[in-house]
Amino acid sequence: MKKRILVTGGAGFLGSHLCERLLNNGNEVICLDNYFTGQKQNIIHLMDNPYFEVIRHDVTMPFYIEVDEIYNLACPASPVQYQHNAIKTIKTSVMGSINMLGLAKRIKAKILQASTSEVYGDPEIHPQKEEYWGNVNPIGTRSCYDEGKRCAESLFFNYYRQNNVRIKVLRIFNTYGPRMDPNDGRVISNFIVQALKNEDISIYGDGSQTRSFCYIDEMIDGMTRFMNSREELTGPMNVGNPVEFTILELAETVIRLTGSKSKIIYKPLPSDDPMQRQPDITMAKSELGWEPKIALEEGLKKTIKYFENIV
Repeated sequence: MKKRILVTGGAGFLGSHLCERLLNNGNEVICLDNYFTGQKQNIIHLMDNPYFEVIRHDVTMPFYIEVDEIYNLACPASPVQYQHNAIKTIKTSVMGSINMLGLAKRIKAKILQASTSEVYGDPEIHPQKEEYWGNVNPIGTRSCYDEGKRCAESLFFNYYRQNNVRIKVLRIFNTYGPRMDPNDGRVISNFIVQALKNEDISIYGDGSQTRSFCYIDEMIDGMTRFMNSREELTGPMNVGNPVEFTILELAETVIRLTGSKSKIIYKPLPSDDPMQRQPDITMAKSELGWEPKIALEEGLKKTIKYFENIV
C-alpha cells in the first residue's frame, strides 16, 4: 500500500532529492514550499508524476492534511540565506515545528525533523557525539539558525514525551551535490562557481578549519532508513560523512577537478564560524547499518557536472 508523505521544504536542495527518492520507492508525495529558498526548477522533473503534488505554503502558518508521515525540512540552511532574514529563520524553525507537530499529533503521523550539526555550535568535543550539548552563542549572528534548530529539537522531544507523537530527530552534517543553489554561500557551491568562472577562490581564515562532506544520495538514504527504523529510536542521530578535509584541501581539489586557473585568496574569518565539524556516526552505523561510501572526489565530479550546466 502506498504511503502518503508530506515533505516541508520539498523544493529545496535536500527536499527535492527526498521527494524524488520517496516517489521512486512507490509513495505518494505532497511537497510543501513557500519558495523562500526552494526553487521550482528543483522539482519540475517530478511534476508529471501523478503521485506528486505541490502546495505553496509557509509552515509558520497552520496546515491541515491527512498523511502517514511528515519530513519537516522547511528552513533556510546556509548562512547567507538564514541571516538574510534572521527573524523569519527562527519563526520557520519554531512555529514551523509547532505547526507540523500539531498536525502529526492530530492525524497520528510519524514525523522526522531535519535538525543540523549547527546545534553543536563551535564544538569543544571532537568528533561530535549525540550526547554532546554543544557550544553555541545564543545571541550571535548565526543564532537564528542554531538556536532555532535547538528549540525545534526541544519541541519534538516534548511532543514525544507529553503527547506520544512518533518522532525522529536527524542531525544533518554538511551535504552537497546537484541542485545546490549556486548563490547560497556554502563552501562547496562557492568554490565550484568561482573555479568554473576562473575567479579567485575565497578562503575565510587560513583554511585550516575542517569540514566533513556527505554526498546527497547517501544523506537521503540515511534519512529514509531512519524514518523507517524501529519506533523507539527517536534520535537525535548524527548523519554525515566522518572523513574530514581542511577547507584549503577542498579548494585545491576543486581547482584540480575543474582545471581552473583560479588563485586562492584569504579573507577574515566570520564570527562564530566553527573550526571543526565532524560527526560521530556510531549510532547510524549500528542502528541503520548506514555509513557513507562515496568519496569526496567522486561526489565533487558529479556536482561540478551539474554546475557546468547552470553557471
